[in-house]
Amino acid sequence: MIISVASGKGGTGKTTIAVNLALAWSGKENFQFLDCDVEAPNAHIFLKPHWETSEPVGIPVPVINSEQCARCGYCAEICAFNAIAAIGDEIMVFPELCHGCGGCAYFCPAGAIEEKNRPVGVLEQGRAHGFDFIRGCLNPGEAMSPPLIKAVKNRIHQGKTGLIDAPPGTSCPVVASVQGSDFCLLVAEPTPFGLNDLCLSVEMLKKLDIPAGVLINRSDLGDRRVEDYCKRHGLPILMQIPWDEQLARNYARGEPAFMHADTWRNRFKALWGKIEETVKVQREQAGKERSLP
Repeated sequence: MIISVASGKGGTGKTTIAVNLALAWSGKENFQFLDCDVEAPNAHIFLKPHWETSEPVGIPVPVINSEQCARCGYCAEICAFNAIAAIGDEIMVFPELCHGCGGCAYFCPAGAIEEKNRPVGVLEQGRAHGFDFIRGCLNPGEAMSPPLIKAVKNRIHQGKTGLIDAPPGTSCPVVASVQGSDFCLLVAEPTPFGLNDLCLSVEMLKKLDIPAGVLINRSDLGDRRVEDYCKRHGLPILMQIPWDEQLARNYARGEPAFMHADTWRNRFKALWGKIEETVKVQREQAGKERSLP
């Protein structure tokens, strides 16, 4: 089972929830935590893993043999990301725009294109609280995060439960992170902006066919429009967390709520139970729908 934790905007408490969920599972076996927020990974601040391996991650970018190149410009035509431009007799490559699809090299009629690996970040793996901790760190100034996110997700062990801390928003990095999840927990705030971003996240997950539930953070500081939206759209609200100054103080010290009070330990363990039950019910419903004539 793969569970992702996402949010339509930054600052909702997504990583805080993901970290506490990981600690709620830490007493069990076969668990992995994957920090896919590669542009600003910070779950390690709270889980404090012991790093065991570190390796560079790159993508293949085209290198054109000018002597062999026929200057036909076909490589520029097929590049969907404008990473190659044909200007007169000159073929220009923009490595930072390349997605590493390999199409230019595959279709070059002159066979003049080779591929060279361009580093985009680092993949690190270690152990924290008895489970695997895997994260990606994007190189400063690098804009191409999905290849690094995919490298992190390639470490998912099919026999283990995986918890993914996704980037904020609804753009390509988020899609790359949550894709393939059995369930996505959306962390939202009860504000007009929070509702707007929740709506965007829900629509994204519908297109990806990923079931979702909602956790409302700082639930007593806004209004009821997020709750009303969830009821109208059949989204289960699995947990509500009111504003708590002590939680904020613990967070500022890099200390998860799970480590401080039995109340929070019980609540996050209960949240795991709700997620598992929700996934089970949704799978049963999907199975019934498939069996209908």
